[in-house]
Amino acid sequence: MKKSIWDHSYTTLRKELKKIRKQADLTQVELAEKLEKHQSHVAKYELGERNLDYIEVINVCVICGVAPEEFMKKFRSLTKDSK
Repeated sequence: MKKSIWDHSYTTLRKELKKIRKQADLTQVELAEKLEKHQSHVAKYELGERNLDYIEVINVCVICGVAPEEFMKKFRSLTKDSK
């Protein structure tokens, strides 16, 4: 059964990706341009209307100046009790 994009882990992932975008002082438009996507792509994953695959998460991290391994370490600490 497919997990809902509204489950705690996905909600946490969305919030943390939005947080690093803002910490990098990037708008959705600026991040989308760097990802070579439309602004709606960023808006939709931040709103929970679509999921990102692992490579996309890594790309967002790199563009925002965050080491993917550090991002995942923090994500795991935030979601370790959600199962």
